[in-house]
Amino acid sequence: MGGVEGLFWAAKVCVANFVATSGTPCLELLPLWQIGSFPQPPVRSTVQLHAARFSCALAAIGCKSIKLGLRRILCRLAGPIYLVVFVGCFSEELIQLLSMNFQIEVSGLHKSFKTAKGPFEALRGVNLSVVKGEIFGFLGPNGAGKTTTLRILTTLLPFEKGEVRVAGVDVKENPQLVRTKVGYVSQKGGADRQATGFENLLLEGRLYGMSKADASRQAEELVETFSLAECIHRLVSTYSGGQQRRLDIALGMMHRPEILFLDEPTNGLDPQNREHLWSKILNLKESGVTIFLTSHYLDEVDALSDRLAIMDHGKIVASGTPASLKKEISGDIVTVGLHSRFHSSAKTLFEAQETYIREIIPGEQEFRLFVDRGELALPQILRLLDQENIQLETIQMSVPSLNDVFLKKTGRQLREGEPT
Repeated sequence: MGGVEGLFWAAKVCVANFVATSGTPCLELLPLWQIGSFPQPPVRSTVQLHAARFSCALAAIGCKSIKLGLRRILCRLAGPIYLVVFVGCFSEELIQLLSMNFQIEVSGLHKSFKTAKGPFEALRGVNLSVVKGEIFGFLGPNGAGKTTTLRILTTLLPFEKGEVRVAGVDVKENPQLVRTKVGYVSQKGGADRQATGFENLLLEGRLYGMSKADASRQAEELVETFSLAECIHRLVSTYSGGQQRRLDIALGMMHRPEILFLDEPTNGLDPQNREHLWSKILNLKESGVTIFLTSHYLDEVDALSDRLAIMDHGKIVASGTPASLKKEISGDIVTVGLHSRFHSSAKTLFEAQETYIREIIPGEQEFRLFVDRGELALPQILRLLDQENIQLETIQMSVPSLNDVFLKKTGRQLREGEPT
């Protein structure tokens, strides 16, 4: 094989080996000789890999591990001169992937804690990426590993294995620089309640090395941005919940970070204050700030996030846009509420209706039935229950929601009021 042809086949093997060890989902692509003008390799070629097809991992648009792997492969084999040629052999999604500007890149992240029963692996090979300028939602049930991940990303917790880059900086090598580029707003907030809001902002700026004049100018801008003029010179202890959360986010933005981490930003707020804060978060995005958002309000994540990830048992189990994740659940959902004494017989009955019930997820007080067309399945389900003398308590039909995605991926519902 010639030099360029050999480069492509060697790269192909490297990508395949990378995929085999990454544990990420795969998308089948045509072999190079069917896509471009490259001849089919000889049968006895030592670098031939499954002559018909090969797999290139694309966990989701934005999967950092693949981008990093391809970068390394290309640099080691031939340098950047072949990058455009090589990428031209792949799908549009992969080309888009390689051109993205990532603000957060996590690859193969592992973290364990010592317990009385032995080591507990909180993170088990997390691969995650966040694109510059997007709002990224982060969901998961209790104990999934979200808080551990968040603490690592914000340099508050060391880790044993993997690579983490935040704002282009290696977290392990230069955590101090990372801290200058990120803002973190915890669920409980960090304002001094016995000082005024303006005093809090000035102190935050000075702690980050800003001059008094610069800190004052930035504080004034944030007061206007977050509509705090009416309360900014009062003690924080007199603030309403909405005012305090707006001040918390203003504090996180005081040193002009590139990335803002928001942990449950609207927890405990009434609907009006929630929507007001949503508008402020969207304004930050419009100004170019990358936002990493954790929330137990699924409607909030659905409304604000460009993309999201769901974590469970220390791994990312799903990622993508809210629309694409909901689209994975085709058809409609019929939710049937029954008395507990009917659960066993109803489950057996539903499982036998394979012609129109595609999947069943039982809950404590209800069954969620996934069907192709709810308007046709609903009358059939009602007749079926009536024929078997199974007493119905409630029934409703809906289109798939983010909660349904969460339920399918984790086996649990994320109910409002439950921390993520």
